[in-house]
Amino acid sequence: MSKRTYAGIPEEYSGYENAKVVILPVPYDKTSTWGKGADKGPEAFLDASENMEIYDLESDTEVFKHGVWLSDVLDVDDNPEMMVQQVKAKAKKFYDDNKLFTMIGGEHSVSIGAIMASAEKFENLSVLQLDAHSDLRPEYDDSIYNHACALHWASKNTNLIQVGIRSMAVEEREFVNKNNVFYAEDIANRNDWQQEVIDKLGQNVYLTIDLDYFDPSILPATGTPEPGGLTWYPTLDLLKKLAKQRKIVGFDIVELAPDPAHLASNFLAAKLYYKILTYILEK
Repeated sequence: MSKRTYAGIPEEYSGYENAKVVILPVPYDKTSTWGKGADKGPEAFLDASENMEIYDLESDTEVFKHGVWLSDVLDVDDNPEMMVQQVKAKAKKFYDDNKLFTMIGGEHSVSIGAIMASAEKFENLSVLQLDAHSDLRPEYDDSIYNHACALHWASKNTNLIQVGIRSMAVEEREFVNKNNVFYAEDIANRNDWQQEVIDKLGQNVYLTIDLDYFDPSILPATGTPEPGGLTWYPTLDLLKKLAKQRKIVGFDIVELAPDPAHLASNFLAAKLYYKILTYILEK
């Protein structure tokens, strides 16, 4: 039986040696505290990708021809600290092999190790977080590696820019950089905010997207949906500008908690991933 390939692409474009891109699926959901199911996210993403058109109408390209290698699912330890170290080691290897590292979660805590590896590899790293929640708690449930702490390390060790935020705990306020956060309510009715975001980023950017960034009217299948989120085309405008003006060194998409009643959420995640690849590699 042949190895599964991303989006069912031909094997000639899916080998590791020649691939520009690697996808690491991380089905981890041990620290989430309300809606469970993010561990099913990678499989739902891959299934939707296999049923997606891989010709991009907007750019008139087929970005998969740059080569996309699908890693085996990362069998992570239940312990969140061990999981973070496992993800970090994998990301480091892929960076050392000169690959564009991409990851599909899983809950948002899987991003911690990837951000750490990115900060070690790339000088003056900026992290762009698209999210409904600030995720800046220094500790939660006796762990600094909880999904509620997913961006705390980044806030202390990188240039963190947060977009779409509309929910946080009172204890997170002191860790918010007011100059680097774009609250959803402030940008929802503007059409000129994307460039302001990019202007705050350095040249090397790691992008992390919690799907609850989107309004639940277009993506309800996530663990903690929040009203008042962003929509599709303004987000693509941001990502397109980002890829043109900065170097996206790696990215992840997390917190897809698939629901059979909302298959469109899986498809949005799959399409979003493919659009980001296209923006990066088909400049």
